[in-house]
This record gives sequence, C-alpha cells and structure tokens, in this order.
Amino acid sequence: MDHLPQLLIMLFCLIMSAYFSATETAMSTFNKTRMKTLAEKGNKRAALALRLSENYDTLLSTILIGNNLVNILLTAVCTVFFIDIAKSNDLGTTLSTVVSTIAVLIFGEITPKGIAKDRPEKFAMFSAPFINGLIFILTPLNFLFSLWRKLILKIFKKEEDSKMSQEELLMLVEEIQQDGSIDEEESTLLQNAIEFTERKAEDILTHRVDIEAVSRDATKEKISSVFQESRFSRLVVYDESIDNITGVIHQKDFYTASGIYGGDINDIITPPVFTQKSEKINDLLRLLQKNKSHIAVVLDEYGGTFGIVTMEDILEELVGDIWDEHDEVEKELERLEDNNYRIDCTMNLDDFCENFEISVESENISVGGWVMEELGKIPEVGDTFTFEDLDITVTETEFQRVLFINVTCNKQLSADAEAEAEEAEAEPV
Repeated sequence: MDHLPQLLIMLFCLIMSAYFSATETAMSTFNKTRMKTLAEKGNKRAALALRLSENYDTLLSTILIGNNLVNILLTAVCTVFFIDIAKSNDLGTTLSTVVSTIAVLIFGEITPKGIAKDRPEKFAMFSAPFINGLIFILTPLNFLFSLWRKLILKIFKKEEDSKMSQEELLMLVEEIQQDGSIDEEESTLLQNAIEFTERKAEDILTHRVDIEAVSRDATKEKISSVFQESRFSRLVVYDESIDNITGVIHQKDFYTASGIYGGDINDIITPPVFTQKSEKINDLLRLLQKNKSHIAVVLDEYGGTFGIVTMEDILEELVGDIWDEHDEVEKELERLEDNNYRIDCTMNLDDFCENFEISVESENISVGGWVMEELGKIPEVGDTFTFEDLDITVTETEFQRVLFINVTCNKQLSADAEAEAEEAEAEPV
C-alpha cells in the first residue's frame, strides 16, 4: 500500500497544529502599543491583528477548534498508518500514541510557541488573514460556544475584581524597568504617579511648629525680617495665635519697585485655603488650582492648625525634590563611624526602617514622632532606648520635639541596606 497520502496528511496536520499554537501565543503576547503604532502607519495586517485581539474569546475559540480538529485527524491517520505498518492493532496503536504525542508536543506545541513568543508581532501579523477567514467559517460554532460561555459565567459568577491593584501596578512598573524598557528615573516617576492618589495632606505637610508665619498686627519691618530670614516667597498670617490663620502674604506684593509696600498690609493679604489632614493630595491640588493659591492650611480634628501644604510639596510627590538656590542642604542620614549614624528626625519612618532593616508598627510618619512614642514622654537630650539591634540616643531637641538622634547599629547591614544608607547620606533634604 502506498503510504504517501497518509504521510502528507500527517505532515499537514502537524504544520497546522504548530500554526494554531503559535497564533495563540502571538495573539496573547504581542505588544499592543507597538502594534497600534504600525497600524497607524498604514500596516493593514497590524490593524487586523489588533481587531482580532479585541474579541479574544472568539479568536481563542476558533484557535482551539482548529487545533483540536487537526490533532484528532493527525492521531487517527497516524493510528491507521502504524497499524498497517506493524500488522498488529495493539502494537500499531501503541506506536501511534507514542509517536503522535511526541510529534505534537515538540513540533506542534513547544517549538512554535517558543518561536512565536520571541517574535509575537511578526507572527500575529503573518497569521491574522488566515485566522480571520477561519473565524468567518466557524461563526456558527463560535456562536454556540459563546452562548455556552455565558451560561457558565452565570453559574460561576466572577467575584474578584479584574482591575489591577496599586501593588500589581507598582510590580508591573518594576518588571518593565528590569526589562530595560524604561530607566530608573522614568520608573520612579511612574511609581510616584501611581501612589499619588493614595497620599494624604498629613503625609506631606509642614508641621505647625515649622511654619514661618507673622502676626496680622506685625510691623512691616518684622515682616520684611521674616521674609529675609526664611527666604520664602509666601508667609501665612495669623490673628492672635497660629491656630487662627487668616491669610497669606506674597513677597511680590510686599515688595514693590519703590521698596516695601506703602499701603495697609491688610490690602495685600489674600484669603487662606483650608483643608482637612485626611484630604487626598490629588483633590487638594485641584482645590489649590481652583482657588489660584499656592498654600493650603491643614486643620486638625478640633479646627486648629495642624500644618500647611504648598503646591511645591504636592508636585514633589510626583517629580521628587524641587531645589532652588535658597534651599539649605542638609542630610537626613549622616554616617559618623562604621556603625554610628546621625539622623534628622524629619526623616520618613519607612525610609528609616528600610535603611536599618527593622520593622516598626507605628502610625507616625516621621522618625521624630516614633522616637517620642517609644520614649513615652517629651524627649530630652541624652534620652536613650534600644529597638531591636539599634541603640538610639536623643542628641538635639527644640520646643519639646526631637530634632536629631544618634543611632548605633549593632548588626551587619546587608549590601542593599548599605547602598541605601549611602544613597540617603548623599541626598540633601
């Protein structure tokens, strides 16, 4: 008997199996942004591949139908072929199972999928016209399967939210950076943008004890002195106490071409913008834009002044620290000896924990707040306590708050922690 027709049929089925497997991989992994760019440049196959991928359920159904049909046909013809060769049903069936399984696995699945994964856009464009025609031919079957899918979805209702969480988005950005598609600065900007909507006013504010403010009845000389010493372009104005902020005075209004403003100071004081400490900073940004203001006064639960947030504070959450020629350069972390560090207590508590590889459960944002929590009292110079492998000593205080501490680390930090410490030491605040 001439076995050439059987061999040709088996070869055809194996080629088609490889085609369907590669198409499935290519259509699910190609870069949509790159494909959209090609489509916009007039590539019709790219546009077709994009259109097919948008209706992925129908595409997948067509691929699976085609793949299963050719694999079944391959197995059937292969069985007949080996039974005829071996002159035995049992031996022929066994040989057919072994050979067809190995052939489909190697040449119909693993190899084509590996090739398609490396060149998904090219293969998706190559396979798009044929698979599009096959979708049209199998429309009745696809319709039946879509009804079946809807029935199954009604029985097994989807409970989990299909939207990506913030953690998943951050992990995706890190993976893209590791792949080399974006650099570290672009990755940081994207991560800041993702976390931006979750940050609150209390996370970025300047605390009330650090606010540069002037009394409404202060003399012009006093106001001028505060402007010169602080080098801020805006000062908040209070009436009687800092808990009663009544306005903001701008340097450009206070100083005119002929010198200090000669009229009544109240005429150049603008109304303040007030917000709660739980306000999301993206909402606060819109509030400042709406009121054409650069400063918002953050209130505590009793209506007193908790702190202030500036437009610059909000923008720094996106792009990082913004420096001008008047900013003083200080270090949050300064290495004094191999295991001895001087810490600015305005340092973010999470950064502090990351640098020294410790775990802290606290609602405080800054190191200073955490130190006061651990001491359980108003800090004084010389106060000490031990936390995990850290010996901590208060070295400088002001107005019942801790400014600087000395940290002695009694363990060997990992290479990553050492690098982070060096980076924090090099960065000004």
